[in-house]
This record gives sequence, C-alpha cells and structure tokens, in this order.
Amino acid sequence: MKYSFKIKTLGVALMAVSILSSCTGDFDEINKDPNSLTEDQLDATLAGPAFASALYAGIHNGSYSSPGVDDHGTWGIATGILPSTFVQYNSVPYGTERNAFVNGYEGRAWSKFYTVAVPALNNAIKASEGNAEALAVLKIWKVFMYNQMVDAYGPIPYSQAGNGKESVPYDSVEFIYDDFFKLLDEANARLSSTSVTSVASLSPNDRVYAGSVDKWRIFGNSLRLRLALRISDKDPGRAKTQAEAAVAAGVMQANDQSAYFKASNITPNNLNMIVNSWGYVMTSSMESILVGYNDPRLAKWFSPIDTGVYRGRPVGGLQDQFGTTKFSTFNNEVLGNGAANTLSETKNIEIFMASENYLSRAEGALNGWNMGGDAKTLYETGIRLSLMQWGINDPAAISAYISGSTLPTLPNVLTVYPTLDLLDIPVKLPVAWSSTESNQRTQIAVQKYLAIFPESWESWADLRRSDAKVIYPVLNTDNPDAGVGKSLMKRIIYTTNEYSANKAGVDEGVSKLGGPDSGGTKLWWDTK
Repeated sequence: MKYSFKIKTLGVALMAVSILSSCTGDFDEINKDPNSLTEDQLDATLAGPAFASALYAGIHNGSYSSPGVDDHGTWGIATGILPSTFVQYNSVPYGTERNAFVNGYEGRAWSKFYTVAVPALNNAIKASEGNAEALAVLKIWKVFMYNQMVDAYGPIPYSQAGNGKESVPYDSVEFIYDDFFKLLDEANARLSSTSVTSVASLSPNDRVYAGSVDKWRIFGNSLRLRLALRISDKDPGRAKTQAEAAVAAGVMQANDQSAYFKASNITPNNLNMIVNSWGYVMTSSMESILVGYNDPRLAKWFSPIDTGVYRGRPVGGLQDQFGTTKFSTFNNEVLGNGAANTLSETKNIEIFMASENYLSRAEGALNGWNMGGDAKTLYETGIRLSLMQWGINDPAAISAYISGSTLPTLPNVLTVYPTLDLLDIPVKLPVAWSSTESNQRTQIAVQKYLAIFPESWESWADLRRSDAKVIYPVLNTDNPDAGVGKSLMKRIIYTTNEYSANKAGVDEGVSKLGGPDSGGTKLWWDTK
C-alpha cells in the first residue's frame, strides 16, 4: 500500500472536492489543474473544499458525479453488505449474511478511506495551518472517521497514514484510542475558549454544521462519551474520567444538535440509491423487536407486505432458500421525501444522533459515573428523542411506548417456514424500565440499537462491546474461523492488497491484533 499523497493522490482528492463542493456554488476559485497541484500550493481557500470531501468520504458515501474517485457502490459494499448486515439492520442476498468474506468486499471501505477520505482530511489540515478553530474541528472529524475504521479492522495505519513511503506502519488500537482522547481534549479546549462562533474557512463547505463552533464542540464531546463507553470494560477508570469530562463539557441534548450530512444531487444519500435496487429488506431481528413493541417507528422505516402485516427475512439464509417469499422493504421515511417507493437521493444522512447520548449516559449512570441524571430518566429521554426524530410527536403515543409491557415476538416468516431456528427470541424484555440492573443494561442496548438505525458502524461496535443479546444468530455460516460461526462478526479482515503491497505493515498489524487475521479475533477493547 503506497501512500503517494503529495502529488497524484493530492490531485485526485482535490478533483473530488471540487466536484463535491460544486453544489454549494462557492468554488469558482478552484481554477487550477488539480493534477498539477503540489502540497506546498495548498492554502486556506482549499481548506473548505477538502473538508467537504473528508466529510462525505468519511461516512463511506461516494458520488456518481466523481468517476474515477468513488461512487455509491462504496456505501453498498463497505456499509450495506458488511456492518449493516452484521447487525441485521438489513438482509442482503450476499455471502456476508453467512459471515463470509467474499469477492474482496472487505477492501472497499479500506481503499476508499485511504485514497479519498484520508488525503482529503490531510489536505484540509495542511490548508488550515494557523487557524486554530479550523484545526480543532478537523481533529474532531479525524477522530470520528478513523474510529469507524479502527473499530472495524483493529490496528490500522494512523499516525503515518499519508507519509508517501512504500511501507506504512500500523498503530495498535490502544495507541490510536490514546490519541483520540488527546485530540478531543485539545479540540474542546480550543472551541470552548474561543470568541469565534463560526469557522469561516470551513463554513461554506461544511455540510454538517455549517462551521458552527458550538455544534462541533458538542459533537466532539459526544464522541468522547461514545469512546469512553467503548473502553469501559478494558479500562474502567479512564472510561469514567473521560465520560464525566465529556458530559461536564456538554454533549448533545436535543435533536437539533444531531449530526446529519446534508445530501444533494451531487453528494447523494447512497443508502437511498441502493436499498431497493440491491434487494435490501427488513430482517427477522428488526421485525421481532419492532412488531413486538408496537414500535411507532416500524411504519416509518418499513412497508407491510399486506395490510398491517410485516415480515422480516432471517439473516444467513442459503442461496434462494426463501424463493419468491415476500418481505418488508424499506419505507419512505428512511428513503426520503419522494413519492412512495421512490428513492430520494437528497434525504440527509444520519451521522450521530442526540438520542444515543442519553442512552450512553444511562449506561454510564449504571456504572456509577456522574452523568447528570439518573439512569431511568436518561433512558426514557433517549427513547423520546429517537421517536421525535422520526416524526412521532404525540405525547400520549410516546408515553405509551416508554411504559410498554409487550415483548418482542416470533417472526412472521415462521408461518411460512415453521422449522426455521427462530423460536428463541433474542430480546425477552419490554420497553418499560426493569427493576434489575442486568435487565436495564440490556434494555439500554436494545434501545440504542434502534436509536442508531440506520447508521450501522457504531451499532456494530456497540453490540460487540456490550455483548447484549439483541439479534438472532445467523441461520447458516460459511465461516469456520474460531470466534465466528453463527455469532456476531468481531472484525473485518485485512485486504489482499495490503498483503501484497504493504506486507511488513500488515504483518505488524496482525502482531498487534493479538490473534489471527480473521473475523473471530476480538479487538483490544472487546474483552467480554
């Protein structure tokens, strides 16, 4: 893996940002041939366009308007076929449903991250030298986008990514997390002390918060809380310190603080472009929870196969096992604001929701941390925000759901295939707050699983950390590796290209992984 970002990849990245940024109309000043630019020609005028590219590529989306750079297949493969399938947010007829790595799919997120997102971020940092507020925002985004990768693969190129050398070393998960907390602390210190309210060099191109210093500061602290929980089993003392510092500094408390990427016809919502054409449908795990809870989000997210009847497909089925059986497809509330069954490519993309923070604080409160409230209140507030996020605003409906005593149900597919191994329903608790701590932790995990939907990278990491039983085992497995079988995949394997082009680096990564390069090796923070 050669990171020649100084000329060639720099040009590719700037070509991408000029396309990505064109939808804002602020980029007429980019009139140089991007392939002739060198790193020393980067200046403040290119910070915003580079940031725009890092934002979009950093959430694994690609634009069909940028041929040769990326396209919407990146989300479909990197997210839809991998983490979204692992956590059973959707069922896709690919081998990854049976925990297999097939067709080199594990390489799509890796290659686009290191050839599009990373150089764009590095360019934005270089172009922002001397601008403390811009650099603080870029530190926060660096943590966010690298966190998804390190939590998916384990040790990765980080501190020297983009060094232009033939061999790029891998950093350990522990080392990277240490740097994450350092960067977030530095960013909060700067953004909480400045008199600047908007980062002018980034704001015209910032499709998330339009350069708002306060909202990026809150995003950074929310991310800090998320990462604190991630290490809570491995390093509980540090987790407590980081979580309490994050909450004290201010995390998301309202839906208008949630992070969305504002999509456009130039930077489209890739999920919406793919789910129908690639055959994504609701899963039995989602059906069991949503139908059993009479969850009002069910009708927002999925379409019934008949009046009032929903059917999810079990994940891990054999090829053509279910023939022409009809399953519930994704609904317009997920797909956007177009006509029924019409994809809206400009529906904003969920990145980080306020509801997650309340649910994380609820778990922190159970850990004995100072989270600014009691666990029950925080849990119920998180649910309330998630429901309201999806347009469910009736107080009576919200209260009825929060106090609900119904249980998840057997999937409808059993009426057609009664011998399927689906009789052991994973979630055996109602929504209403339980009286025992162990049950409360499971309830928090279930509601966080629902609140994060459809953003699956974090959901996958959180399920691995908590080990909560939320989803069914896959019906069949094609992966004989230890630690995999029919259970939740533990990580994504390294790419074939890494072994051929950066063997010394990837061998170092495997040694720091602490186990074989397989989907069954747990990461540093995954200790249960």
